Amino acid sequence: MRVSTVCAVLGAFAIASSGLTPSAVAADIRPSQWYLDAMDAEGMWRVSTGKGIRVAVLDTGVNPDTPSLKGQVLGADVPQAVAYNATNDYLGHGTSMAELIVGTGAGGGLQGLAPGAKVVPYRVLVRGVKNSTDKKKTPSVADAIKAAADSDAQIISMSFGGDILDPDEEKAVKYAHSRGKLMFASTGNAAESKNFIGYPAAYPYVVGVAAADEKGKVGGFSEYGNYVDLSAPGLKVPTWCDATFRSYCPDGAGTSMATAIASASAALIWSAHPDWTANQVLRTMIDTAGRTWAKGERSNYLGYGAVRPRKVLENSDINPGSAATDPLSFENGTGVTGVTASPSAPASTSSQDPKNASGGQTSAAGSTSESSDNTTMSVALGAGAVLVIGGGAFAVYRSRRKA
Repeated sequence: MRVSTVCAVLGAFAIASSGLTPSAVAADIRPSQWYLDAMDAEGMWRVSTGKGIRVAVLDTGVNPDTPSLKGQVLGADVPQAVAYNATNDYLGHGTSMAELIVGTGAGGGLQGLAPGAKVVPYRVLVRGVKNSTDKKKTPSVADAIKAAADSDAQIISMSFGGDILDPDEEKAVKYAHSRGKLMFASTGNAAESKNFIGYPAAYPYVVGVAAADEKGKVGGFSEYGNYVDLSAPGLKVPTWCDATFRSYCPDGAGTSMATAIASASAALIWSAHPDWTANQVLRTMIDTAGRTWAKGERSNYLGYGAVRPRKVLENSDINPGSAATDPLSFENGTGVTGVTASPSAPASTSSQDPKNASGGQTSAAGSTSESSDNTTMSVALGAGAVLVIGGGAFAVYRSRRKA
C-alpha cells in the first residue's frame, strides 16, 4: 500500500538533547542549524561521528580551504577526485553540501552532522561555467559516478537532478550499486510548478530524498512521487551565499540540503557498524524513520519517513536484516509508476517562505520552485540534457526505476 497524502511526521526530529558536543562547534552560524539539536547530534556524537567513512560529493566542486572543511576534504590520495579541478567550487553549492556533511564548525562555519567522516569531491559540469576549458574537461555525471564507485568512498551524495533519463548515467548507478555504494540524490524543488520525475533520484538503487521542516512537514517546493524514499531537514538550513565564501545565508531551503543531511546520517550509522553493507545501513534508516503511518508503507511526499540515525545508534541490538537483500527491492526490481496525473493539494505542506537565488525573501503566495533553493543552479550534461542542483527544470512524465 502506498500512502499518497501528505503526512506530517509526528516528532520526526524532536528529541531530548543529551551528551557532549565535539570541541569545535560553530559559534556564529551554529544556532541556525536547528536540526542538529532536534536530531540530538551531540548525543549521537558520543556513539559515532562518522569516523572512517568517506562520502563522495558530486557537485560543483568543494573548497577545502574554508575553516570548517580544513582537513576534511580528501584529494591527493584519490586521483579521480582531482582529475579536473574538483577542489575549485565556482558556485559555493558543493562546498555547502560538504560542510553540512563533514564540517567541523571551526571559525564560525557550518557544523556537519558527521564531522568524523571525510569528503571526496567530484566536480560535475554546471551551466554557469563560462570557461571553455572547464566545459570540455569537467566530467559528466556518469563518469563522476563511475569514478566514485571505483574509489574508497562508501556513500555517494548527489544534490542535483533533472528530467532526462540518461542510459549512461543509469549504467553508472548500477555499477556503483554493484560496488556496494549507498547513493542519495535530491528529488527536486519544482513541486509548486513542474513536478517532474527527477534523475538520478529515480534510478534504481538511488535513495530519493525530500525536504522537511522542523515539524516534519514536507516543504512546499519538495517534489513528490513514488521515487521519494526518505526525507530529511531541508528548510531553514544555512549554506554559503555564493562562491566568494564571505557569508552564510541562514534560511536556505531545498532538497539539496536534505540529501546532504541524509548522507551524513548514513555515515554516522555506517561508522558505528563498519561490517554492515549498504543494504543494511539503508534498511535501518527506513525502519527507524519518523512517520505517522504504518511501517512498510510509503508516502509520495516523505517516502518512508524522516531520517533518525539516533534511533539506530541508541539500539546496539538492532537487526539490520540480510546483507544481500535490497530494502527497496520492489521499487528497484519491479518498477513503479510516476506521479498521479492530478495529485490533490497537500494540505499539510510547509508554509515556510523559501529564499530566492540572491538570498531575498519571497512571499508564501508567490514562491515558486525556481526560488526554493538559494543555491539552485542548472547543470549541463551531454547534448541538450539539463540537471538542476537540488531542483527541477522541465515537466516530464516518466515511470520510475524499471531495472
